[in-house]
Amino acid sequence: MKVRTLLVVAVVLAVFGGMATVNITLAQQNRGSTSRATQNTLQLTELEEQNILYMREEEKLARDVYLVMYDLWGANIFANISDSEQRHMDAIKNLITRYDLTDPVVDKIGEFTNPDLKELYDDLIEAGEVSLDEALKVGVAIEELDIADLAQALTETDKRNIERVFQNLLNGSNNHLDAFNACLDGDCICSLGI
Repeated sequence: MKVRTLLVVAVVLAVFGGMATVNITLAQQNRGSTSRATQNTLQLTELEEQNILYMREEEKLARDVYLVMYDLWGANIFANISDSEQRHMDAIKNLITRYDLTDPVVDKIGEFTNPDLKELYDDLIEAGEVSLDEALKVGVAIEELDIADLAQALTETDKRNIERVFQNLLNGSNNHLDAFNACLDGDCICSLGI
């Protein structure tokens, strides 16, 4: 009888002990996933967070200006590069999601959370309304600003995923700058899409 009772107790303890282990393991996994999300945010320095959020809106600035310039002048370069700027915005949005940040983008052309970018947008639109050449110069100015800001942001992070995104955007901005300069130099056909 004693052996049988001991076996039943051992089985009961094993079952409940196993359940306790399972519950502890599940609790640790849940706590781990929560802490990973928190850790993602905590991993960023304040400067990295600021750069990600700023670059998201700066890429929107480029996209929005180019969309307006395309509507105004019908030059395909603006349509093509605005599509690329949307992809740049999407790449930064992935970082925002990855690090659980609040997206600053207002989904309306010409609206910005950052008042400095709103003011710059207004100035660039006014300059680009003068002529197609001036609109192309606005494109050059935007890409030069983008290049400078991305190069600076790259020096302020050591996270490979952020470096990869910013470097890809930097490469794209250099290509855009070359395209705008080529059009200004008459080395490309700035075809009208109207």
